[in-house]
Amino acid sequence: MLKVNNLSVSFNGRRILSDIDLQVPRGEILGIIGPNGVGKSTLIRAMSAAIPPERGSISVMGRDVTSLSSAARARMMAVVPQARSLPPAFTGWETVLLGRTPHVGWLGNVSARDQEIASLAMRRTDTLHLAERRINEMSGGEQQRLLLARALCQSAPVLLLDEPTTHLDLKYQYNLLDLVRCLAREDGLTIIITLHDLNLVSRYTDRVALLVNGRLEALDTPSRVLNPGLLSRAYQLPLDVIADRRSGQAMVIPSI
Repeated sequence: MLKVNNLSVSFNGRRILSDIDLQVPRGEILGIIGPNGVGKSTLIRAMSAAIPPERGSISVMGRDVTSLSSAARARMMAVVPQARSLPPAFTGWETVLLGRTPHVGWLGNVSARDQEIASLAMRRTDTLHLAERRINEMSGGEQQRLLLARALCQSAPVLLLDEPTTHLDLKYQYNLLDLVRCLAREDGLTIIITLHDLNLVSRYTDRVALLVNGRLEALDTPSRVLNPGLLSRAYQLPLDVIADRRSGQAMVIPSI
């Protein structure tokens, strides 16, 4: 579904990403991890064509994303960015309906079907009660959930999530990631997600890409990437990995 081939990205003369190769099939959740500043958000932005590659390519369903119009890209990929930028005077309903823009155009009329899709997106993200509230009256967590609803409203087969659990309390972190897993398993979405919490990575992803100094250090299942030697070297911190007694999933804890 999504393929990154020999991708390198530079900014202001500094190399941020070097020689990244990965493929993400339909219905898979790929977690991207690594210390701060290694290029996780840059990789998400490059995948969405928000920043141009210095070398290499990104394709979705065999189509180079840099060759597509912005509307065509938005029909193929939806992005939940780390930095929120929402129109403060918009209501929650108006914000989520913006996700239909690639399908109706800026001057297009919103159909009953568009409204049905927006309503479903808000129900799935538990944001219907925010429909009439203004963005500037909402908490950071409420805005974050609206961003996910807006992305779902795009009806795109690929979903890129950059630290989507930021500003969410524990309940909504798990609710959001349960929904992400449902979107992959039941809806067949291809999902790429950056996360800092390695225990959430263990619980919710199918494969993990570990970035270190802008390079892909490892790409495998959580059980293979989340090992103490590899993680301790990457994060420059002694870490232990133990198995959860109930689920058997890896749990990462500091060993200091």
